[in-house]
Amino acid sequence: MSVTTKRPPDAGLVRFMGPLPDPAHARTTLAGPADAGEAIGIRRDVARILQRVADDGDAALIALTRALDGVSAPMIEVPRSTIDASPATLAPDVRAALERAIGNLEHVHAAALPRPIVVHSEPGVVVTLRPDPLARVGVYAPGGRAAYPSSVLMGVVPARVAGVGEIVVCSPPGPDGVPSTAVLAACALAGAHRVFALGGAQAIAALACGTATVPAVDRIVGPGNAWVTEAKRQVSARVAIDAPAGPSEVLVIADPDVEPARIARELLAQAEHDPDALAAAILLDGSATAAAGVITALDAQIRNAPRRAIAAAALAARGAVMWTGDDAAALAFAGALAPEHLLLAGPRSEALAPRVRNAGAVFLGAGASVAFGDYVTGGNHVLPTGGLARAFSGLSTLDYVRWTSLQSIDAAAAASLAPAVTSLALTEGLPAHAAAVAPWLAAGAGVRS
Repeated sequence: MSVTTKRPPDAGLVRFMGPLPDPAHARTTLAGPADAGEAIGIRRDVARILQRVADDGDAALIALTRALDGVSAPMIEVPRSTIDASPATLAPDVRAALERAIGNLEHVHAAALPRPIVVHSEPGVVVTLRPDPLARVGVYAPGGRAAYPSSVLMGVVPARVAGVGEIVVCSPPGPDGVPSTAVLAACALAGAHRVFALGGAQAIAALACGTATVPAVDRIVGPGNAWVTEAKRQVSARVAIDAPAGPSEVLVIADPDVEPARIARELLAQAEHDPDALAAAILLDGSATAAAGVITALDAQIRNAPRRAIAAAALAARGAVMWTGDDAAALAFAGALAPEHLLLAGPRSEALAPRVRNAGAVFLGAGASVAFGDYVTGGNHVLPTGGLARAFSGLSTLDYVRWTSLQSIDAAAAASLAPAVTSLALTEGLPAHAAAVAPWLAAGAGVRS
C-alpha cells in the first residue's frame, strides 16, 4: 500500500496521524528515510576520535574534553573522596528513591542471575556450563542535556550482582570538570569502583583500548547519543558491547476507554528525552476523532512542559497517532516496529500481552507507566532501540558473565564415543582428529571382542 509520511495539517504536533499503515512501513511512517549523509559523517568523525585516543591516550582525552565539552581544566578520573562524599549532598527524598531503585534492581537481577548447568549427555559424559563473571566492565552513563543517575544504577547494579571484578563508569563532565553530583552519588550507592569524567565517543575509545589512566574493559554497556552508539559499534570487534541503545522509543496500544490524557502523558514522557525520540500510539477501535482527542491532550500538556522544545522536535520528527479496529494488525505493526517500550493500556492488556513479540520491555496493568520502569520497578531501562528488539534483549546479569564449558569424559565413555568421532573426522578430512581418539578406539574394540 502507499503510505505518506508527510504530516497532515490536522495532525498538529506529530509527524503522522491516520489509519494504521501496513507493518512493512512501520519505521518509515514514523521516522522517514534515514539520512545517509549524516550517518556517514558520524561514522567518519567517530573513527577519527577512536584513532586519536588510540594514538595519544590521556592527552587526546583531555584535549577532546576541552574541545567538545567546553571544560577548561579537564580531569580524567574523579577522586574517590569526591565520589564517596556525593551521597551526603542529596536531598533525602532523592537518596531514598535511589536506594529503593537499587533494592528493586538487586532483587530482580539476583533472581535472573544464571546458575551452572550440569548435563549428563551419555553415561560417563558430563558437560557443565559455568557462568563466570567478567573481570572488568565499563558502564556509560549519558549526560549533556540532562544527568541520568538512573542509567548508572541500571548498568552498575546488575554488574555488581553478577560479581564483576571491577566496575568502571564514564559520564560526561559538567562545567566544574566532573559529572553531576546525582550521577556521582548513584555511582557511590550502586557500587561502582572507579568513575571517569569522560563522555561521547572518546569515553568509548578509552574503555575499549585503555590509556595510562583508563583501564581497558571486557564489555561496554549503557545508552548514549548517536556518537556513543556508533563508537560502540566500531569498537565491537575488540570489546563486547550490549545492544546499541539509541534515542528513546515508546509505542502505546490503547483500548477505546483509555483517557486521551493518559496516552498523551506517555508520549510526552519519552519525547522529552531527546529530539530524536520516537513516540507513537495506536488507538484500538479508534477513529480520527479519537486521535484528535489525543492530539488535543498532547497540545495542552506540552504548552507548559519545561522541556517543550525537545519534546516538540521529537514529536514533529517521529511522533504518530494511529487507529485500527483490528487487534492483530496493531500487534503486527508493533512487532515490525520492535519498539524499546511497549505500553498496553486498558482492560484488554492482559489478553494482548501473550501475543506480543519484539519489544524491549512491555508494560501493562491499571497502574502501568513506562516511567515506573525507567526508575524503580527493578526492570532494566537499558533496552534495544531502532528495531533491534527483534534480536536483542534488555541489559541483565547475562551481559556480565561468560559461559565456560567443562566436559568430563571417563574411559568407558571415551571408548564408546571414539568410533563416532573417527567416522566424522575422516569424513571431514581431518585424520589427526581420528588419531587423537585412536587409543580409545582400540580399547573399545578390545572390550567388544
